[in-house]
Order: sequence, then C-alpha cells, then structure tokens
Amino acid sequence: MHYRKLGDSGVEVSEVGFGAWVVGTDWWGDRSQDQAVDMVQYALDQGITYFDTGDVYGHGDSEEIVGEALAEHRDEVTIGTKLGYDFYNNPQAGHGELPKELDEAYIREAFEKSLDRLGVDKVELLQLHNANVDEVTPEVVDVLRELKAEGKVDALGWALGPSIGWLAEGDAAVDYDVFDAVQTVFNLFEQDPGMHFIDTIREQDADTSVLARVPHSSGLLNEQVTPDTELGEGDHRSHRPSEWYETGWEKLDAIRFLERDGDRKMSQASIQWLLSHDEVASVTPTFRTTDDIDEWAGASDVPDLTDDEYERVQELYEANFDIDRFDGMDSLRSSVGGEDIDAAGLDKGVASY
Repeated sequence: MHYRKLGDSGVEVSEVGFGAWVVGTDWWGDRSQDQAVDMVQYALDQGITYFDTGDVYGHGDSEEIVGEALAEHRDEVTIGTKLGYDFYNNPQAGHGELPKELDEAYIREAFEKSLDRLGVDKVELLQLHNANVDEVTPEVVDVLRELKAEGKVDALGWALGPSIGWLAEGDAAVDYDVFDAVQTVFNLFEQDPGMHFIDTIREQDADTSVLARVPHSSGLLNEQVTPDTELGEGDHRSHRPSEWYETGWEKLDAIRFLERDGDRKMSQASIQWLLSHDEVASVTPTFRTTDDIDEWAGASDVPDLTDDEYERVQELYEANFDIDRFDGMDSLRSSVGGEDIDAAGLDKGVASY
C-alpha cells in the first residue's frame, strides 16, 4: 500500500481507503456487528489506514463500528466522518435523502455525537455531507475553522452527492481556502465532474485533494454486476437503470487491454486509472467481502497505467466508446439550476429531483 497527503493539511491517507457506509447499512448486504468489525480490522491488516464514515450511515451505526474496530489502533489510522443530514429528527425512507441542517449549533452538536460514537476526541477529516453551495454560508465556514483551531479536526472536506456530482459545490470547495478535500463519484466510466475538479485545481494551483468514491462504477469495472446478475430490491446498485449496465458491458469490452494476466485485474486497473492523477489522494471502493479487500487494496501495488494506456482510455471516453445508445444516466444533479453544468460545457441535463 502507498500513501498520499490531503491537500497541505499534512493528513496522510492510504491510496485505497475503506468506505464505511458498507458496514453501517444493509444497502450492500447484511452482516452482523462482529462481521462488520472484522471487515474493518481486516482492511487495516491489508495496509488500509484511511476509513471514511459518516454520521447518517445507519444513523450512527457505521461510526460505532469503526470506533470499536479501530479503538486499539488509533495512532495508526486516519478517520474521516461527515455531517449535515438531520436524521435525529427525521425518519429514513428507504434510500431517500433526509433533510439537511448546517447551522452552527447543529454542526457542533452533531459533531460531538460523532466523536462519542467513534470513541475519539478528534478526527483527522471532517466533511460536509452533500451540502448545497448556498448552504455553506460564512457562518458554516467559521464554525469549521473554529473546530480546526480547537484541535478537534486536522483537515476539512466537502463530500458531494447523492447523484453523480455537483459542479458548483466542488468548484466552491476548491475556491474556499478552508477545504482540503472534495469527495465525489469518480471513475473511468463517470469522469464528470471529477475531471472538471482536477482541471479547476490545476488552473488555480490549489492544494485541494480529490477523494474518489464508486471507483468501480456500481459493479461494472470490478465485474460484480454482469449480464447474469439479478440485483435485489434492497441492493443500492439497483438504482442504476438497466440501460446503464447494458451500455457499460460494451464499454468494459473496449478496455480489456488494461488487464495484465497475473499482474493487474480490471478492478485494479480502474483504481490505478484514478491514482494516475496526482490530485486524487485516496480511492474508497465499496468492499463487500474480504476477497474484495485483498484484490482492491492490492491495486496500490500493481503496475501503473502507461501513458499509452491512459491516452487510449481517454480517446475512448471522448468518443463515448463508440456507443450511440441512451444509457439512462443523462442527468447530473446541480444546486444552481444547471448554470454550472452549462458553464463547464458538459452535455448533461439537470436532475429532475
């Protein structure tokens, strides 16, 4: 495993991190508390030191599991959590989005509850969870600065979602000098808006790091979802339309050249594609089994993509892999009515929700 720094914060993260949403909910399969703790500890044994959780995952369950699993390894790990969804006063309806709350009193109260669940007195990374650009007021920025000054946080981030990504929010995270990281869905098949943020970081010579989640494009790039797969109703990956997977399998065939027998699997190549960008500090796959951890944690050590391989991928992406059919994913959520999408020159529509 190799390690990188978050912005100029000095916080170190493993190139492959552990997305602890998987142990806090049943959206990616059921597991007992003991099994979840074992998964986290197994990941640590494989060199993973960055653990990314959030207070809303299982309404605190994920944080408690991470805290229990890492209690005896606190000095060895980097813990990141998120806040912003008021699940304390609102019921969860399936996979639906909860109301958000980001005033100063709520941030402080929610953060203290997170620390209690994690069993720590500080976290290395605190992220705003899916905050809209107009919700991050000067008051919000001030309280984040205060938490950092009080020694309760080493680095600050802005986690984007819940759709493919929000351009205005990511650009704002780079513009503000308070944020060290922006987290977004980013993978070889879904390069927008991740590549846009990398361009913004380079243009502004900013120190912001990118944290990439869903690196395997909901099961396509690690081939956990194949034409024979039947996704259960509770499986979070089933939110993708069938057209997405149908076109995805054709795209997958087009990039088989990234595989190297015995040296690099497709799942590992997809992580290496992300890590080929210096701005990407860590990639957080959704581990479902210890076999996943073995394979994907090992991606940090497989051969890097060559320049020719990278350029060939980009040529295919720009040509939409020579596929002219609708893939069902033409909407990109935006908090500013689509102006940010237009300004970035992306051929996307505004989400209808």
